Amino acid sequence: MTFSYPTPGMTRNDGPAPDGFRELVVRTPLGHGPAALDAAGAAVLHWGAHRGAGFTVRTKAPFAAPGVRVTVGVGPLRAPCEVVWTVHERDRIGFAYGTLPGHPQCGEEAFVVERSADGAVTFTVRALSRPAAWYARAAGPLGRAAQRWIAHRYGRAVRRALDGAQGRPKR
Repeated sequence: MTFSYPTPGMTRNDGPAPDGFRELVVRTPLGHGPAALDAAGAAVLHWGAHRGAGFTVRTKAPFAAPGVRVTVGVGPLRAPCEVVWTVHERDRIGFAYGTLPGHPQCGEEAFVVERSADGAVTFTVRALSRPAAWYARAAGPLGRAAQRWIAHRYGRAVRRALDGAQGRPKR
């Protein structure tokens, strides 16, 4: 099976969205320091953002790695994807997956935890996508609002996972 879009890896850098694709960026502040980066990064790589946001995650892999296939679902909707890149650096941990045929969107979504020079840790969801399924096209602006709402849910899920890993009461 091949990707449902022509440029796998397009979220790796901060370049512009390709023609016909929309960019979505949602950032969630998480905390400070290397422990926060490591705990949040582990949650992201082990599908915690997705599960914590209420999605089912079907994959044979315990964590995101290039080439891993995953189907994310909610209710009757299924969204097949494949991990296209991962990063595990001193100040940056995360991955991106690209859509496969059958996904309601066409494009790529990245989930990255970063620590800035001042120690602040932030989780960013960046999507470069366009509707693929008829119902996604018909949803128009409502579909884009739903995508933003889901990205915020991912952020809250990572924040809750971080709170739990650090022994703080979950929000």
